[in-house]
Amino acid sequence: MSNHTGQDIQIGPYRLDGQVLLAPMAGISDVPFRNLCHDFGVSLSVTEMTTSDTALWTSAKSRHRLQLNEIKGIRAVQIAGSEPLQMADAARAATELGAQIIDINMGCPAKKVCRKLSGSALLRDEELVKKILVAVVAATDVPVTLKTRTGWDKNLKNGVRIAQLAESVGIQALAIHGRTRACAFRGKAEYDTIRAIKNAVKIPIIANGDIDSPESASEVIRYTGADGIMVGRAARGKPWLLQQISDQLKKNFYAPPPSIETRRDIIIGHLDAMYRFYGEYTGVRVARKHLGWYLQELGEANQFRKIVVRAESSCLQMQLIKEFFRHRLQGEEAVTAHSSPPGVSHQWRKQKEQENLPGNQTDRAKFN
Repeated sequence: MSNHTGQDIQIGPYRLDGQVLLAPMAGISDVPFRNLCHDFGVSLSVTEMTTSDTALWTSAKSRHRLQLNEIKGIRAVQIAGSEPLQMADAARAATELGAQIIDINMGCPAKKVCRKLSGSALLRDEELVKKILVAVVAATDVPVTLKTRTGWDKNLKNGVRIAQLAESVGIQALAIHGRTRACAFRGKAEYDTIRAIKNAVKIPIIANGDIDSPESASEVIRYTGADGIMVGRAARGKPWLLQQISDQLKKNFYAPPPSIETRRDIIIGHLDAMYRFYGEYTGVRVARKHLGWYLQELGEANQFRKIVVRAESSCLQMQLIKEFFRHRLQGEEAVTAHSSPPGVSHQWRKQKEQENLPGNQTDRAKFN
């Protein structure tokens, strides 16, 4: 059944409020970003891909990924691995931590993931896929979903068979990226396979890949008949795109991009959330990439971007951003190393002196 009317998606006992989902992106879709995207109309997001080896869950990265008590909306955890029993253990452990949906990753094309025969590498072994899906579904009483691709390569496009297998063993929704593993993120996504999958199964199908505008979202829904769409890289630096897509699918109308003042407030709020979630040291460093994407969307901020992404403290990072927008709103040139406002240039010089101390060089090397 097609979902052109914008009706909600049902996953087990959970009815999603809308058709827009956020793709899990390593190093990007953390708690602060997912909560921000939730505020912009995303009906479901899942954690960044988490290893099924629960012995590794004590690492700082895994602890942050599995911090579910601060998540807005439904708590969904994505696990990845290649051993059915280990995947089942991970599903149980995630459920105990408060996961309301378990998502299995069979879509990641990264070489380090595929070398371990997990992610999209599993698409070459349908028998192993079945064993993993059966084990995970049996291990938890929450709904289990699957994220996958159209196949391994152009000679093994087995997306339809994988979808039918998944439905037969109790998977409750499928997100399909419109590329094979061999494509990685190159070339154009294709939607014929997603359309064929939608026609072959009755569970909700979420289309993913190259959805970067309200118009492309509408077209993908129309062409594939998918129940929803999943947006990933296009949301970096412009989370309001998710609201535009959601409004387009619900109302056939969407507002223009936010004003400079509104963007400033969004960025400041996001920065503050990252500092609070990660703490000073890591928060500043995680914020850098998001600031890079935000500034890229603003255009003509290359010079300033080089400066702000090197700020070593949350105080300086925040002050630079506020001054950048003050200059922008007054129609002046962006803050640069030579035109920074009183106080900032002093802090900047002090920071550069601090950076040259041996201890800081070591700390940065550890972080990188």
